[in-house]
Order: sequence, then C-alpha cells, then structure tokens
Amino acid sequence: MADLRIAIMSLWAWLVLVTCIVVWFPVMVLLWLVTAPFDRGRYLVGYIFRRIGPVMATLNPLWRFRHSGVVIRDPRRPYVVVSNHESFADILLISHLPWDMKWLSKIEMMKIPVLGWMMYLAGDVPVRRGEGRSAVEAMHRCRDRLRQHVSVMIFPEGTRSATSELLPFKDGAFRLAVDNETPILPLALIGTGTALPKHGWRLGRADAEVRVLEPIDTTGLTTADVPALKARVRERIVAARAELLAEHAARKALKGA
Repeated sequence: MADLRIAIMSLWAWLVLVTCIVVWFPVMVLLWLVTAPFDRGRYLVGYIFRRIGPVMATLNPLWRFRHSGVVIRDPRRPYVVVSNHESFADILLISHLPWDMKWLSKIEMMKIPVLGWMMYLAGDVPVRRGEGRSAVEAMHRCRDRLRQHVSVMIFPEGTRSATSELLPFKDGAFRLAVDNETPILPLALIGTGTALPKHGWRLGRADAEVRVLEPIDTTGLTTADVPALKARVRERIVAARAELLAEHAARKALKGA
C-alpha cells in the first residue's frame, strides 16, 4: 500500500512538472519578445522560469524544501554561485532562492524538447563534458552573463556525488570568479538525494534545505590563488552541510520526543 501511495504521488508530481512546462513555455516566449530590447541579461525571463521549482515542490506532498542563510539584498549584484550536488532535484531546491542566476548545464539537458528551449530562452549556458573548446566557449558566455549583472550558477563537483562525501572541486568556477573579480557565493544543501533517485521515475520523501553562505571576495586574486580559494570554499560548504545535518537531526529528534 505504501508503494502504491508513493507511485501515485510520484505520478502527480510529474504531472505538475509537465503542466508547468506547458503553461510556462508560451509565457516565457512572450516575455522574451517583450523584454529583449532592454533586458539583455534575460533576468526577468530566467526569474519566471525558475518559479517552476517552488511550484512543483509546494504541490508535491513527498517533498519539503526550504532555504535559509544570508539574505542577498541586491539581486542584480553578480556572483559566481557554487554548491554541492546531490541530485537533479538540487535545481528545483536552489530555484527557491529569490533571485535569478544562469546555470552552467550539460548540453544534453538543453536538448530536451520544450524544457531545453526554455533553458535557452532563460539564458542558461550549455557545455559538453570532456570537450575543452566547449568549456572555453561556456566560460565566455558566463562572463557575458556576469557583465549583464546576472549571477552564474555552477556545480564545481561537475557531477552529483554518489556518496555523502563531496567530490573534488574543479577549477572552472573559481577561475571565472578570479578573472572577473566577482565574489564567490557558496551554497550548502542537504536532503535532495532521496528526492529524486538517479535511476527510476518514482520520487522519494525529502526534507531538503539550501543555505546561502557569506560571499567570498576575489578582488586582487590571481590564477595562482585558485587552488587556495577552491579549498577554502569547499571547506566552508562541508562545514555548513555538517551544521545543516545536525540541525535536521535535532529537529527530527524533537518531533519524535
């Protein structure tokens, strides 16, 4: 009976997502046409696109998503945003943050009919894994987004971790931040690993949270500082994840008492 309930709720959640895509797409096309002359950074189109995440999570009885931490006062102050990566559901969780950022995404995602078109309309940046030329072009596009006063979101692990341990961070996000003297904005998230298993269509129960950490200034840094910057950011995310896990465990224990 429990498996049947999970299956029904999973079908409902996927139906919500498909409905959102069908409804959002023409709205995004119209908005893109209207705002293109004065919103070169596609900020508004992207912001509307990300609202799919909160809508799906709110209407999904299996998930409880929340955000916490530092409040970003100026949504047009560009950052290079980095986060640990547990699941595809990370995207839906991070979309709860109340500002837009352009995502560096593998090109396979952007080839999905309708959804991929929406990502292009929103100004997200495609990259082919393992192709150096594609990575260089993607970094050029990310610099353009930063110049348009829009943040860029990158998973520095490159792919989701299969365990509770973070994978090594790649240099790209940190070189981008240093080269453009743009602050790094670290995010730490937990709980999405059970929300959307890597294989299979059934969703899982998830109590997930993303925490915005203090920005890290990169003014005056050079490429020689990238390894130290990368290590510093990774350590901060690891520590914040540990705090979040402890808070969630304490909250669960309190409820069970």
